[in-house]
Amino acid sequence: MAKTNMIMREAKRAKLVAKLGKKREVLKAKIISPTASYEEKQEAAVALQKLPRDSSYTRQRNRCKLTGRTRGVYKKFGLARHKLREAAMRGEVPGLKKASW
Repeated sequence: MAKTNMIMREAKRAKLVAKLGKKREVLKAKIISPTASYEEKQEAAVALQKLPRDSSYTRQRNRCKLTGRTRGVYKKFGLARHKLREAAMRGEVPGLKKASW
């Protein structure tokens, strides 16, 4: 089990991304825009830098829904590799079975 504070930090990041994601996209579009003037681009860059770092989508980390583990997490299932295997053995994951050849 991961530390509770790390799991809570990740939840806080997810909230910030949901809250400020649109604003970040608008500012990034303005910076990239070929029609915007140099001053407008500079203002947008400064505004983007003033936003919290954790509001960036790339700061988020995939975590297991059951344990909070960050490594070996399958995006499709949201579980770490060992918890996915346990769930598959119990038959809780439809369409997934142990390979044998």
